[in-house]
Amino acid sequence: MRIDAIHAPFLLVTRRVWGAEPTGKIYRAVHLAEEVGAPLVVIHPPYVWQVRFRRWAQENLAEFSERTGVTVAVENMFPIRLRGDRGLRFHASQDLEDIDRFPHLVLDTSHAAVSNLDIREFYGQYRDRIRHVHLSNNAGKGWDSHLPVHQDGVLPLGEFLGDLAADGFTGSVSLELDLRPWMQDEDELRGVLVQNREFCERRLSVARA
Repeated sequence: MRIDAIHAPFLLVTRRVWGAEPTGKIYRAVHLAEEVGAPLVVIHPPYVWQVRFRRWAQENLAEFSERTGVTVAVENMFPIRLRGDRGLRFHASQDLEDIDRFPHLVLDTSHAAVSNLDIREFYGQYRDRIRHVHLSNNAGKGWDSHLPVHQDGVLPLGEFLGDLAADGFTGSVSLELDLRPWMQDEDELRGVLVQNREFCERRLSVARA
């Protein structure tokens, strides 16, 4: 099986996986990518309290990626809304002007929705830097819902995939979905996965035809 990307463990719930030091996680992820032949490693931007990692990412990430031969791309994140419309910033780099400093990017469509970013405009602005896409729909209610792409949501995923295909996008697209409603039934789970894959393949192939 071909593996196109390795996601380094940057969630708070995985903060102790591969050690607590962010750069150590990146080194381990790059080493794993080299072992399995994956060309890309996905990382999250630094949390606001990770001052040393933020400096390293801004000053050394591009050179490190070039030196290892494995592309290390930074994923767009989002504000956490605990109550009302006010968002809390956990990541130091989550606005477009913040991630603009990184040469390689990962576009997560659900994260963009939570941040009130237009995914087609995001792609249009950063098409030369986007190496990977985390594709899912979003409910539009202010949280990171990662809905299956065939479900009702607020994102124009068909048009977005058409943009990728028409543009000759050479990066990879992965489905990053919340599949908990189907986890108890293997047949239903398989059906949902097939629907989502076919949704993507149809729109990519039609645009390229």
